[in-house]
Amino acid sequence: MEKKFNRRNFIGVASVAGAGMTLGLPKTSFASRGNLSKPAILGGAKAHADNFPLWPVTDQTEENALNGVLRSKNWCRLGSTKVDSFEEEYKKLTGAKHCLATSSGTNALYTLLGALDIGPGDEVIIPVYTFIATYNVIALNYALPIFVDTDIESFQIDATKIEAAITKQTRVIMPVHIGGSPADLDKILDVTRKTNIPLIEDACQAHLAEWRGKMVGTLGLAGAFSFQASKNLNSGEGGAILTNDEKFAQSCYSFHNQGQGGREVSYSSGSIGTRGTNVRMTEFQGNLLLAQMTRVKEQADIRSANANYLTKMFNQIPGITPAKLYGGTTRSAYHLYMFRYDKNHFAGLSREKFLEALTKEGIPCSEGYGMMNKETYVTGLAKNRHYLNIYGEKTMNQWLDRNQCPQNDILTSEQSVWFFQNMLLGSRNDMDQIVEAVLKIQKYAAEIKKR
Repeated sequence: MEKKFNRRNFIGVASVAGAGMTLGLPKTSFASRGNLSKPAILGGAKAHADNFPLWPVTDQTEENALNGVLRSKNWCRLGSTKVDSFEEEYKKLTGAKHCLATSSGTNALYTLLGALDIGPGDEVIIPVYTFIATYNVIALNYALPIFVDTDIESFQIDATKIEAAITKQTRVIMPVHIGGSPADLDKILDVTRKTNIPLIEDACQAHLAEWRGKMVGTLGLAGAFSFQASKNLNSGEGGAILTNDEKFAQSCYSFHNQGQGGREVSYSSGSIGTRGTNVRMTEFQGNLLLAQMTRVKEQADIRSANANYLTKMFNQIPGITPAKLYGGTTRSAYHLYMFRYDKNHFAGLSREKFLEALTKEGIPCSEGYGMMNKETYVTGLAKNRHYLNIYGEKTMNQWLDRNQCPQNDILTSEQSVWFFQNMLLGSRNDMDQIVEAVLKIQKYAAEIKKR
């Protein structure tokens, strides 16, 4: 028989629990109402026994899109139409003047830095809490990635610390809209206007997110998006650049097309700039994205409604704190639903054990990103022979010292928890069962800790 778990019952119980917490455990629970059973990790039934929606969502639309390109025998964008059509539709969707499709979100970022001629001796400011691609595109250009600490309440770059990270070598400020929620763009734009340093938005996770009614990726010089398999708009791999600057759009196109500015196959050398590469999107990807875009607005609305509901419910559970949205946010894309876990309200239960218990309840979850600035892959840059040749040992050791991020250490070591965007495409009952799972774990946290 399906569990009945509504918001009115939850509020009544949560308010009583909040008024009488002992070691973070509710004295009154759903158990007395037949709602809160023993957690699955202790042998009880799962709170969520069904599957969340699978990703990606597909039907005949995608099959027709792929078969259409296959039969056309026009698989490369040069001289073809599907990628061009996608770029036009993505411009309309986002309100940008120019769109350039690329083979991945990483290559969208790589193209942006290439068009800006970023190279040895340059510094690029990024958040420490981000996917490794944000770092990689800087290292590929032999520039220095400069990490800025995290605003622990929002999971975003701490915009109040950006200006202090700027030096004479700073060439780009590149915040990331982590989880699909906008960074504090008002503060960041103030810094870029004051310093005249270009703003590149890493919006790879942030399709349809808005800041004061404008789509993210359109507020700085340019923005980068990803269509990798996990993203809210998906072609397996793929990316896009948005910009309102026509000259810069031309530079990006040239860089991503071997330095050539033409739209047809060419055997000449490059014509714009002094370097380039091939990171073009294929016609298969372009037409698949056109198919996926038929659902993207509806899916965004569903995610927003479910995320808002979860936030209202979680705000009433001591020890569970949803990631803060800044005041200028008019829409989060909710590629991730992020929140902070406080073990002090769960009888000292470690985050690792909390995540294990949630997983047993049928709730997929993750601790998210870690301390990038302290990982061997990143700190090893200080010993990289090319970087030592360019910057010298003293500068690279100073670079290590500059990249301390104590707030991020706290967030990533013991607090951060993620849910994934496909979960937010579920039903209201799915959301209720997520909340039920958390409450079950909280009620039995002392027993789980002893397990």
